[in-house]
Amino acid sequence: MLQALKENNVLRRFSAWLGLFTSFGTLLCCAIPSTLVLLGFGATFASFLGTFPQLIWLSENKGYVFALSFIMLGISYAAQKYSESQTCPIDKKDDCQTTKGWAKPLFWISLGINIVGSFYAFALPYLLS
Repeated sequence: MLQALKENNVLRRFSAWLGLFTSFGTLLCCAIPSTLVLLGFGATFASFLGTFPQLIWLSENKGYVFALSFIMLGISYAAQKYSESQTCPIDKKDDCQTTKGWAKPLFWISLGINIVGSFYAFALPYLLS
């Protein structure tokens, strides 16, 4: 897998963005609904599910959603660590530096979203029961 990341620049970019989007999926499946119910906005949550019934599928399969999300974040982290040691091409140095500058905050935001989502999905139900 690391060899594929070394050879394919598109795969490295794709893995970073997919890590963010899978983390966002965990936020939608677990953190936002739990927060709404916890704060007493149950009717808002019911309306939210009426508008987006696909969220029920995400909640039912939250183990798979979180597993995929953490795997993608791991791949993103490995790609990020590899790209730190690579030099940017001279003809695209500005674009490369901008991308490298956004990669770290994007990764840490994604990881934070995933941790918050996993807390709401797996730990909070046991703490409240």
